[in-house]
Order: sequence, then C-alpha cells, then structure tokens
Amino acid sequence: MHMLNLPKPNAKFTGLTTLLLATCLHVNAQLNYNNQKQDGYQGIWFTLGQYYEYGDKYSGGLGTYTAKHKPLAIYAPEVNKTFFVYGGTTGKSDRHLLCMIGCFDHSDSTVIKPTVVYDKQGVDDPHDNPSLLIDPDGYLWVFVSGRGRSRPGFKYRSDQPYDISSFTQVSTEEMTYPQPWYVADKGMFHFFTKYTGVRELYYETSSDGQQWTEDRKLAGIIGNGEEKSGHYQVSGHHDGKVATFFSRHPNGNVDRRTSLHYLQSADFGETWTTAEGATVEIPVTEVDSPARIIDYESQGKNVYLKDMAFDTDGNPVALYLTSGGHEPGPKNSPREWQVAYYDDSSWQTFTITTSDHNYDMGSLWIDENHWTVVAPAIDGPQKHGAGGEVAIWVSGDQGQSWAMQQQVTQNSPRNHNYVRRVVNGQDPFLYFWADGNSGGLTKSVMYFGDSQGNTWQLPYEMNEEKVKLEVQKQ
Repeated sequence: MHMLNLPKPNAKFTGLTTLLLATCLHVNAQLNYNNQKQDGYQGIWFTLGQYYEYGDKYSGGLGTYTAKHKPLAIYAPEVNKTFFVYGGTTGKSDRHLLCMIGCFDHSDSTVIKPTVVYDKQGVDDPHDNPSLLIDPDGYLWVFVSGRGRSRPGFKYRSDQPYDISSFTQVSTEEMTYPQPWYVADKGMFHFFTKYTGVRELYYETSSDGQQWTEDRKLAGIIGNGEEKSGHYQVSGHHDGKVATFFSRHPNGNVDRRTSLHYLQSADFGETWTTAEGATVEIPVTEVDSPARIIDYESQGKNVYLKDMAFDTDGNPVALYLTSGGHEPGPKNSPREWQVAYYDDSSWQTFTITTSDHNYDMGSLWIDENHWTVVAPAIDGPQKHGAGGEVAIWVSGDQGQSWAMQQQVTQNSPRNHNYVRRVVNGQDPFLYFWADGNSGGLTKSVMYFGDSQGNTWQLPYEMNEEKVKLEVQKQ
C-alpha cells in the first residue's frame, strides 16, 4: 500500500499558495519512484522549444543543467567518495524527470545504482533538477528545484550519513535554482530565486537544516523606466564568506540578460559589501548600484553566467560568456568566454576562448596561480547547437592569458554540455557532465573526468548493484 508522503511541518509550508499545496498533494498521492534504485545513469534530454534559423535556443542532454543549480557534486574525504546529483529519466515511453543521486567510490573506482530522491511525475523539465549539500555529520541534503510558482521545491535529507539509499522530505517551499552551501561553524546558507513576475534573488539560513530563517530578498532591480528587472546568479563560499555574481534582465526579459554584479557577506548574510568592502543595502534595487561591476548593457552584450571561484586570498573570479544576443547562429558572434577577477584593487576582465552557442557551459578551478577551465567550447557534431566537444584551458598568470592544454572529447556522436566542477574534487572524479543530440531526442550518457583529461563513462545500464569503472580515454 502506498502511503501519502506529506512533508514535515515547516514554517514556510504555511505560506505556500493553495496551488502549490494542491500540486504537492496531487504528486505525492500518486505511485512514484521515490527512494527506488534505477538500473543505470540515464540523463534527461530536453528542448526549450524555441527554434530559430540555426536551431533551438537550447536543447540536448541536460542532466547537469542549469548553471544556476550549485553545487551538483561534492567529494567527502571522510568516506573517500564523491556524491553527485543530476536530472535522470525513466527511459520509458512515459519519460519524465527523476531527481537522482549517485556515488563514486574512489577506493575501488566503483559506482552503485543511483537512487531516485524525488520523482517529478509528469514533468520533463530539468529546470527542476536538484542541488546538493553535505552537513558536518555526513547527511546528504538534496534541494529539489521548483519552477516559479507553478511547481514547488523540496528539501530532502538522507536517512543515514554518507548513504544514498533513502531520503526523507524535510520541507516544501517556493524556490527555484537552489544554491546551498555549508559555512563552517555557522550552518547552511541557501541562495535561490523566486518568481514575482520576474526572477528575483533571495537567501535563507539555517543552523541545522530543519528550521530556516524567513526568506530575505537580495536583488530586485527596478529599471530606469520603472520596469522590474530579473536576475540570474552563480554563487560560492570561501573561508566563512558567501558571495554571488548576478546579471540583470531589463524589463524582466531573460533574452536581454546583461551586465555583471557582485555581492559578498562575511557575517552569514547580516550585511553585504562590494569586493572592495563598501557596504551595500539590500535588496539591490538600482540599475547603477555599487554592486554592478561591469556595464555590458551599454555595450549591447548579453551575459551568460557559468561559474565562480576564489583565488588563494579569497578574491572572487567569475566565469561567463558574452554574446551579441540570444538567438543561436553566427550573427551573435563572437561568443567569448571570459573571467572577471578582483585583484585586491580593481576588477580585471580577460578572454579565454570563443564558443558557437550561448548555452555552452563549463567550470572554473583556481589552484594558487594555476587557473583551469573545462568547457565544451570546441564545435561538436551538432554545430551551432548547445554544447560541443570538451577541452581544458589553463592560465598561469591569474587569467591574463590562456592556452588550450588538451581536448577531452573528440569524434563524439552527440554534443557534450554542462561540465560541472566537484566541490573539493579529487581525481579521477573532478568534473562530470552529460551528452545529447541538440537536434532531436536521443539518449543522454553521463561521464566524468580528471585533471589530465582522462574520461570515464557512467554505466547507462546496470545489471548489478555495483560496477567497477575503467578509463574510457587516456
């Protein structure tokens, strides 16, 4: 007999709309795959369905989508394992999104069958993909994204430390693009988005994951014509400091996303400052706020945020792509991969390479003076489609100049995309991603790679509970 899976009491639950409550109860009342194993690592394929002369705005294997879901993978040295979440699928005729978690054991190079944390029944949209946090006691927290105010988000916690076998729902609430971080000696800090007619940025904090503060708005810029802007962000934390880079959507139009902003907090969200240390009142509401570090709007450029990192002194670095507009194809070239770096005194920007699509997505590492970007910035089999062939670019002078170290994938049948960095990552599972044909529905295979460009394929089908993986390409 299937039991009704009601969420545990939470102060935020009472604030949900009737629509959200009805959606939650309807979904949970159906038979689902929650806490069941899947026989392999099968990524979700998705299309936004916005077609132009040179193809879809974006589509393909989006198991590790979006850039605004962070982090997706964390290495736990206590058990020598990398835990990772992704958007999976049933692979059947009723193909839909499964919010999955998997585990790679570094001690014997094995993976076990992944677990369905939450079955998104009837939803095939990877905007609902999960994010991951591990608390000091080893419990795995999975933040399942909602979508605006039409679908709620959920927080789940593993029933046992460092164990992906089963999860219990902790809360139901309005949240999209979850970005949870654990800050030592303080607790959980969660950046997320709410839809208020546009996408606005919020955050909440918790000491234990069970009780959370009220949502606080971080940014909701009112444009020069009194129109409301929207925002996307990528965030991170370093040595007790949380930080975010975010863009602005003039008049709420995501196809005009532009400019680059930065905020940081060293006191768990009580006060916010610029990188220089100047206090900024929140929510940010002004177009020319001190939080804005680069005005790309006046240059007529779109900004697509990819990742952020910190140098050894805690100075922030953003990884992003600029282009002439939202439509795919040559007319909006050059699409330039760039880093914006605060060097203790001012913001510097440097170009890494170019891409053929706005939604090519990769990640950034900083190890002292050695900076690395792994991204699908080489044209793939579906030219002008999202993704491509993956390569490694390196810089030895704090991002000023870059060289391609090596190509990771080549002669692929499907484009690779959304290469995601593992938090505290260790070889060989340093980053992971999925492939998929951007021109039409295909299966989506998942992979991971190491610092030398070697790759391993996660088993698409599994007949046994545990499988030992062999390097695919050296």
